[in-house]
Amino acid sequence: MDRITGVQLFIRIVETASFSKAAAEFGITQPTATKSVAAMEQRLGARLLHRSTRGVTPTEVGALYYDKCKLIAREIDAADNLATLLQSQVGGTLRISTSVAFGRRVVVPLVLRYMRLHPEVTVDLAFDDRYVNLVEQGVDLAIRMGRLADSALGARYLGTNPWLMAAAPAYLREHPAPATPADLAAHACLVYSSVQGDERWSLTTPAGEETSVPVRGPLRSNNLSAVLAAARAGMGLAVLPWYVARESVADGAITPVLADHLLPAQAVHAVFPSPRLVPLKVTNFIAFLQQALAGEWWRQAL
Repeated sequence: MDRITGVQLFIRIVETASFSKAAAEFGITQPTATKSVAAMEQRLGARLLHRSTRGVTPTEVGALYYDKCKLIAREIDAADNLATLLQSQVGGTLRISTSVAFGRRVVVPLVLRYMRLHPEVTVDLAFDDRYVNLVEQGVDLAIRMGRLADSALGARYLGTNPWLMAAAPAYLREHPAPATPADLAAHACLVYSSVQGDERWSLTTPAGEETSVPVRGPLRSNNLSAVLAAARAGMGLAVLPWYVARESVADGAITPVLADHLLPAQAVHAVFPSPRLVPLKVTNFIAFLQQALAGEWWRQAL
């Protein structure tokens, strides 16, 4: 029997003046309760209880020990209640990790909207394109794109992150837009190296055929803003997430090409340290994100 349970048992023995009644409350036998108190007395080097045919009464030391044990029990109950309360309310600090581009363009406006809805929540928002260990860094929730690695982490699907191919009108005036994936060989292609590291672009034709073609061009970068800037400057074709390209498409700075072909889309997930006992502040924010990223969210201003 652990010491906390032993203390709680001792309290009930004093309050009921009976080993047998206290033992029954704890679902143990009377000899087990007697042995627990005997072990406690041996550890303390003091007699705590008087045993008689009329019942059990505390000694002078036992009465003082009982008072202290009651204080300890109340603190334990208070700690349990606090933990339960924090687990069951939307509040406190929500620590979120996200990639730089998706975080700046998508997560930030959503977090600001969420904070207006829940002013009792404080957000600690970290941007990092590298893998973040949620447990080691104390992160409540990370937003990740692409296939998830098998792990003990909890995860919830939030939505999809589609991509498009686009170029500036000035570039397309000098270089006719490709009609098929094979036509990309004649074009300057701007490569986002974090996803297209092998400089091959994969597409699915309107007939449902998957194809992968090698590309080359004047720029290769691991930064989406750099690739977008080069595309807007008329330096070539770029494959970009819709959430990055949306405003530039809307203002006419770039135009979709091969729009009838599909580019691979990424699943967006919320990942959290454990699938068990997930705090309400995390599940509530996940539900908010699932609603915000439902449907064709990338075509709307967030």
